[in-house]
Amino acid sequence: MQSAAPTAIPAPHPFVDLARLGDEIAALAAHLDAATARLLDLIREFDRRGGWNGGFRSCAAWLSWRAGLDLGAARERVRVARALGTLPLLAGALARGELSYAKVRALTRVATAETEARLLALGRAGTAAHVERIVRGWRVVDRRAEAREVARRHRSRALHVYQDEDGMVVLRGRLEPEVGALVMQALTAARETLYQRARGLDVTPAGS
Repeated sequence: MQSAAPTAIPAPHPFVDLARLGDEIAALAAHLDAATARLLDLIREFDRRGGWNGGFRSCAAWLSWRAGLDLGAARERVRVARALGTLPLLAGALARGELSYAKVRALTRVATAETEARLLALGRAGTAAHVERIVRGWRVVDRRAEAREVARRHRSRALHVYQDEDGMVVLRGRLEPEVGALVMQALTAARETLYQRARGLDVTPAGS
């Protein structure tokens, strides 16, 4: 009597296993990004409330000590945490695992309330390396625009002081904000001095 041959169990198809493995990796990466979003929320609140101000120079120094991060990485976490406080679209995308921390970290270097939606779309469409290149280019454009604006404001500076026909002194000008603030402070101090002098002249001595 011959014994029955053992039933062969087919090996799982390698492509099926790899596809499932890839899905698990992507899902876990999204969970890590969501956890990072929560971590950044906590860092921002801790920083805002000055929780680190008990012997440390900064929130980054405390974070480096408490979480074991390199100081540079800790500074970057604090920077990104602060930036996301004013960028709800990017913060939400990170919390949902739609954007990686690497992409968000790059985008927060240039994002503003006005450009956030456009940058979010770019972040979703490109790889982390692609986003980094876009941000580098964006910063170059921003620096050039800032330089042009500084030059324009420098050329438009002017201050004219002259005495009018009735003897009054007239001031007309266009000053940079810092210089303008100093002029305003000087005028305020002069006005207060004149006011105090006028009050002194108005006081009549008792019994006169």
